[in-house]
Amino acid sequence: MPEIKVIIVEDEPLIAEDIAFTLKKNNFKVINIFYSFEDVIQEIETSFPDVILMDINLNGSTEGIELAKIIRNEFQIPVVYLTSYSDNRTIQEAKLTEPAGYVVKPFSEGGLCASLEVAVYNHQQKYINKQSCPGIKQINSKINNHLSEREFEVMKLLFEGYSNQKISESLFISMNTVKAHLKNAYLKLDVTSRSEAISKMLHL
Repeated sequence: MPEIKVIIVEDEPLIAEDIAFTLKKNNFKVINIFYSFEDVIQEIETSFPDVILMDINLNGSTEGIELAKIIRNEFQIPVVYLTSYSDNRTIQEAKLTEPAGYVVKPFSEGGLCASLEVAVYNHQQKYINKQSCPGIKQINSKINNHLSEREFEVMKLLFEGYSNQKISESLFISMNTVKAHLKNAYLKLDVTSRSEAISKMLHL
């Protein structure tokens, strides 16, 4: 189970494919690539991404900023801009959408991946508003297929904002074992992403 689910919105196909290749290589799951405004909202409604990587300039205009406004208002999913525009006017306009990050092209692999991971982490911390993770008894009382003790330990660390790597190090288990526990826990909770899992646990 890949760690973070990403939608890419980028109107240059070659750049979009390069971004997708970079993210997949670093254990992100690229749900889909969109080259224009159309169909993005429908995809968000069905796939529950953890973060959106958004180009500002789509089809010769700043459609990316308009789309980010909709995403912020309707879905509360973090948006990270990836753009070649770093002029003051564009930055000021983009700031109004409260993006989770702003990466200027050409991007570095490490910088892009770090920006996405930090964006998801910060969003999760803001979203859960410092609430405590519910206990295993509370969770299992509300679901049919109960979490095991180890699955709960993994989900508790995920709730607290740990990456897969940090979960692996904290519990002294392999990355493959972490992914297996996450996959099982997601199935039992009937969710498909980190953000959805946290929301589900908060409302059980």
